[in-house]
Amino acid sequence: MARQKIQTVSKVEATVDRLYEELGSRVNAVSTNSCPIDVALGFVRLCHSQSCGKCTPCRVGLGQLATLIESVLDGEADMSTVDLIEKTAESIYLTADCAIGYEAANMVLVSVRGFREDFEQHIKSGKCMCQFDRPVPCVTRCPANVDIPGYIALAAAGRPEDAVRQIRKDNPFPVACGLICEHPCENYCRRQMIDDPVNIRGIKRYVCDKAGEVPAPECMEPTGKRIAIIGGGPSGLTCAYYLQLMGHQTTVFEEKKHLGGMLRYGIPNYRLPRERLQNDIDCILSTGVEVKLNTRIDSPDELKKLAEDYDALYIAIGAHKDKKIGLENEDADGVISAVEMLKAIGDGEYPDYKGKKVVVIGGGNVAMDCTRTAVRAGADKVSVVYRRRIADMTALEEEIFGAQAEGAEILELVAPTRIEKDENGKLRGLWVNRQMIGEFKRGRPAPKDLGENETLIECDILVVAVGQAIDSDRFAEYGLPMKWDQIDADGFAMIVGMDGVFSGGDCATGPATVIKAIAAGKAAAANIDEYLGFNHIIESGVDVPKARVYDRQPCGRVNMREKEAGERNNNFEPFEYGMSDKEAMQEANRCLRCDHFGYGCFRGGRTHKW
Repeated sequence: MARQKIQTVSKVEATVDRLYEELGSRVNAVSTNSCPIDVALGFVRLCHSQSCGKCTPCRVGLGQLATLIESVLDGEADMSTVDLIEKTAESIYLTADCAIGYEAANMVLVSVRGFREDFEQHIKSGKCMCQFDRPVPCVTRCPANVDIPGYIALAAAGRPEDAVRQIRKDNPFPVACGLICEHPCENYCRRQMIDDPVNIRGIKRYVCDKAGEVPAPECMEPTGKRIAIIGGGPSGLTCAYYLQLMGHQTTVFEEKKHLGGMLRYGIPNYRLPRERLQNDIDCILSTGVEVKLNTRIDSPDELKKLAEDYDALYIAIGAHKDKKIGLENEDADGVISAVEMLKAIGDGEYPDYKGKKVVVIGGGNVAMDCTRTAVRAGADKVSVVYRRRIADMTALEEEIFGAQAEGAEILELVAPTRIEKDENGKLRGLWVNRQMIGEFKRGRPAPKDLGENETLIECDILVVAVGQAIDSDRFAEYGLPMKWDQIDADGFAMIVGMDGVFSGGDCATGPATVIKAIAAGKAAAANIDEYLGFNHIIESGVDVPKARVYDRQPCGRVNMREKEAGERNNNFEPFEYGMSDKEAMQEANRCLRCDHFGYGCFRGGRTHKW
């Protein structure tokens, strides 16, 4: 007679598992305009449904919390209710037996302390503070607020030239972003409710490839105003582009040989071919932007003269200064910074690492760029040293997997301790200590020393890729307010107390993404125009096809294909293939058109102009 049955998943369990999976997808695609209190209530009710009922704080307390939060939404609460919610949540957090109870209570505490004013607004006026002016998740999550459903609809309609015009309304670097954008928009795509996010970046690349050269729109009537822009990177050139379209005359002062900033001097050719970047830059310059290359504004007197000679000044110098790691013997011959390495490549000076061992310190996208560059430069062995886990790396997954596929090894939970050099000052290797993962600090688990003996990793080249700094000393001398080494500009790119001086991009926020730098340049252009006494309007002049009503059946996402690792790891040619016509049409038609359906049909569904 049998005594133990083989456990199988019942139909009910499988269905519940699917419901939880669907719930996860829905949470990822939630609108930023959702009432935060409503979201908190839904979360508490979900957690309460998971309670086993053994401990009173969870079984009774979570139900009471839900009742209290609901009273706020129903207009039955007073100001003391908010305090009671906080105290109840704190009590549950301290007394519940397991994570179901105390983590649910902790999230309520986070909610009350994070948006207490929303609770108070509901009580005082019976209204929610959230406004449905940003209802399309992908557009909201794009720092530049590019009309993503608009250009995808144009792609689906076979109008790639108009799609490029629609993108340029908000972003003058469609080609570059089609190749290297980190696409935060895709993380919140509502298509996840059905299957997978739309390949937004891939469609952007497709329309740029298909359209070819699309001229910039005509500039408005000249205003006679002149604006100086320090820095010819994505933020500075974006600002120049839109100010030119508004009729102002801009002059860009760039200290390097070429325009492009970190697009040229921070991203290798295999990811962003120089001729493709030049396509975007040429379009920007066609509006009449004046450029002064090899011109470094180096003293407070020069800055003062620019402020006097021009009607406004925009500072967008980026973050091109290398950051030291502070290890012993960091001055050894053979130790270079990521900034130094990628800057040389930006000027066409490619390294030759044949027969050498290369070690890269860091875990971000720049570290992966250096790693994959070293592989292509012929290194015998390339290793990445990272003190946390691979899962904790800030680099994009595709960059990490790409580096590994091309032959690089990633040594996780390994912390550098010192650099060894020989009697001639030449690099011998990097000493490291093994780490173990520990408690969470600043949102992610922190490593700690395992207590083992140091190990020497022999190498000929050591690349330090632990971030970039801002060369801001000369601006501090001029009197610009600083926060750490960043220029202290407000959310409008304006510098308080300095009339007509604006700043944005990496030099004001710290090193960030290309699309964030573009967004800063766009905002600066609008606010400079306003400062000069104008209210010019930027629009694409393109009619977006109307949304069609049809069934959205589940359909797989078209991902970008790449050359095989063995074909791409010995050269700097582009390795990613664009979409075919058939692939692009299928992918574009996966878009749910959230600019029309759902909250998109209300105000804010599409921003036609700015």
